[in-house]
Formats: sequence, structure tokens, C-alpha cells
Amino acid sequence: MDRSAELSEFLKSRRARLRPEEVGVPYRSNGTRRVRGLRREELALLAGVSVTHYTRLEQGRSQNVSAEVLDAIADVLRLTGDERAYLHALAHPAHRCRDFPRTPVRPGLQRLLDSLVLTPAFVLGRHADIVAWNRLAAAVFADFAAIPGDRRTIAHLIFLDAGIRRLHGERWPRLAREHVAQLRILAARYPQNPHVMAHVDALRQESPEFRDLWREHHVAAATHRDYVLDHPIVGELRLSAELVTLPGDPELQGMDLFAAEAGSESEAGLRHLAATTTLAASSHEGMPHPPAQLGPS
Repeated sequence: MDRSAELSEFLKSRRARLRPEEVGVPYRSNGTRRVRGLRREELALLAGVSVTHYTRLEQGRSQNVSAEVLDAIADVLRLTGDERAYLHALAHPAHRCRDFPRTPVRPGLQRLLDSLVLTPAFVLGRHADIVAWNRLAAAVFADFAAIPGDRRTIAHLIFLDAGIRRLHGERWPRLAREHVAQLRILAARYPQNPHVMAHVDALRQESPEFRDLWREHHVAAATHRDYVLDHPIVGELRLSAELVTLPGDPELQGMDLFAAEAGSESEAGLRHLAATTTLAASSHEGMPHPPAQLGPS
């Protein structure tokens, strides 16, 4: 990702979404205002910085910008906590997370996944690539083992897999926007990793919907979500998802776990799928466990 260009576009997009009257700037509705949102001069005044200083920042030149100035600008722009952290990551590259080489998923982590027989779960890599999973996750979402490694990512599934689109139904647009917002955070976290931006560039070329959402510069971390899925076998599944970080595996984004309310029809649906996958596995006795590691990207 071109850090300077992204910093510039991000600030412009956040400045454009503010109405002058929202931040106390007098506004005349006589048609003379040609700038969408706040002007640079107005933002600089409200943040207590010089116009020249802010202009340099919006041009992507952030070498001498202090954290205090960034926070003042973030306050005026009414950035969320995730957006504020993103602004700091773009402006101060040295503060970003370091990159890590790709390593196989630890056997112990795979055993933990396999032990969660009533909890769909998978492990995510640095650009939300699915690097390991359990049988129930495959039964709920997709046959991950049958998907080529370079396309076994959350973004590919959301934007290019018809089955996933049907699974989420009318809730798909929200899911798509939330994932792109999370992916933008990951792109800033690993600025030197070519696979992350290659992944983004590939989706921009293959999916017009992804390309349009990427242009919005929406930023938000997706640590917990609620899903309503239209599963083709068990019907509606209402699941809560939690993304759990793995401190011992810094090259991974974390483990995504999905759970249904105890005693609910959704839990009964998960039990049915778990029983079905167990029977299917036992009927293939002697066959190796499906590979749960992503190939080179």
C-alpha cells in the first residue's frame, strides 16, 4: 500500500463526510459553497494547526507531525477509535506491527480446532486467508479443502462465491462492507508484505463491488459479530462470532469461533451438522484428514 497516497485519500474522505454545521462552522445554503464537507482551512482552524501544516499532512507528508496534532485532527474529524488508530499507523510507519514469515499452523492449534466439535472455527492469516479449520466450519460455510489455497480467503468467499452470498442473503451487503473495513486495517498493519496488497489488488480487479467499497476508505475492526445464516441443510442459523487473538502466533490474525445460544434451534442445527460430518468422517476411515494449511500466496 502506498502509505502517503492512502493517508491523503483517507483524510480527504473523512473531511468530505463532515457537514460544516456539525462542527460549528457557519454555513449558508445559498449555493455559493462548492466544497463538499469541510475546507482544509476550516479543519486546520478547528484543530489548532496552521493550514500549511495540515495541507502537508493531507498530501501524505507526515514525517514531522506529532501524535498530539494527529489527535487534534482526529477529534475534529470525529474519527472512531479504529479510524484514529489507522490514522496514526499511516502517519507514523515505525509504530506499525512488524511483519512475520509464513509458518505452518502448529499441530497443537489444529488439535484445538478439531476438539471443538460443536463450535465452527477457523484460523485466519494476515490478510484474512483461512489457514486452518475444523469439520463443522466446513459444514457451515464452505468446503475449504476444495478451494485453491490462493483463493481460500474471506474476501474471495464473500465477493466471488455464490454459495456464501446465498448463505448470508439480504445481510450480505453489511458483511461485505465490514470485511473491507477490517481488511484495510490489516493492509496498514503489514505495509511491507507484498501478499497483502496483492490480495487487495486482485479483489479490486475481480470484483466491482469490492472495488467500490475499497474506495470508501471505511475503517473498522471486526472482533465480534452476529450472523444470521440461511443454511441449505438446517435452515436459519443465528451465530455469534468472536475473533480471538493468538499471542503465541504473531503471524496470524487470530481464531474465529462461532457459537449458537444454548438450547436454541440454531444449536440444534449445529448438532445435526456435527453429527453428519462425524458420520461422513467415519465412513472414510483410513483417509487422511483434509489439509488445513494454506499453500503459498
